[in-house]
Amino acid sequence: MTQQEQALVDDKMRAEIAKLLAETKQIGVNTFLAPALAAAALMGGTAAVVKLFF
Repeated sequence: MTQQEQALVDDKMRAEIAKLLAETKQIGVNTFLAPALAAAALMGGTAAVVKLFF
């Protein structure tokens, strides 16, 4: 394998690693954000129902 071919393989590997890191970060954000938004919606819905009765 020539140095140019090795450099190309290295660049492809670095791009794949960067892609995987970005996807991992996105999964981390979604795992935190989804339950927080669901809890906020539940509290808002409960507050609206309670307001109807009082």
